Amino acid sequence: MYAVVVTGGRQYRVAQGETLRVEKLVADVGAEVKLDQVLLVGTGEGVTVGTPTVAGAAVTAKVVAHGRADKIRIVKFRRRKHHRKEMGHRQHYTEIEITGITGAK
Repeated sequence: MYAVVVTGGRQYRVAQGETLRVEKLVADVGAEVKLDQVLLVGTGEGVTVGTPTVAGAAVTAKVVAHGRADKIRIVKFRRRKHHRKEMGHRQHYTEIEITGITGAK
């Protein structure tokens, strides 16, 4: 069984037992979170597509860790103008492990 969920403005295809990094969630390490914006639920024999979400479907996950991604460099440069601007950014993330998928029957 798999599902497509929305969290942090992105869509993820998840299955039970998978670990993935999503945008930072406000939850403690070890806490259970419920992702209720489920767009699609797939089983072995069929697929349930929501309009826009599947009513009654939810994905439960356990928060494994919080962290920050690698630094990326942003450089703005204008040739011959004596102008250069350099910035860096590190995005916060939450690592979650999918513990269960409940779909509408």
